[in-house]
Amino acid sequence: MSNAELELVQGPIVEEEIPLTLAELCQACFASEEYVMTWVFEGVLEPIGDAPRNWRFTGQSLRRAQLALWLTRDLEVNSPGVALALDLIDEITELRARLQRFGVR
Repeated sequence: MSNAELELVQGPIVEEEIPLTLAELCQACFASEEYVMTWVFEGVLEPIGDAPRNWRFTGQSLRRAQLALWLTRDLEVNSPGVALALDLIDEITELRARLQRFGVR
């Protein structure tokens, strides 16, 4: 591989097991607090904690927030649509895993 073929990727490194605060999640996925709070209200994200200042998010929440942001910004999907799309993606992923366990491709 030549140097011309290398592509530099920049971004924050986030440990999967370390819980993120609301501000840290927003910073890690480049989303506003307004978006994240809307996604929590719609059930897209399920933080641990009883109030925004106490919320903690998992690595899985970060991945969902990144996908939610892509759906919102790039595809212009509204918040209820984002929740539905992510639920369907989760279901497809689960069904594929089941098929793989049974040896079906």
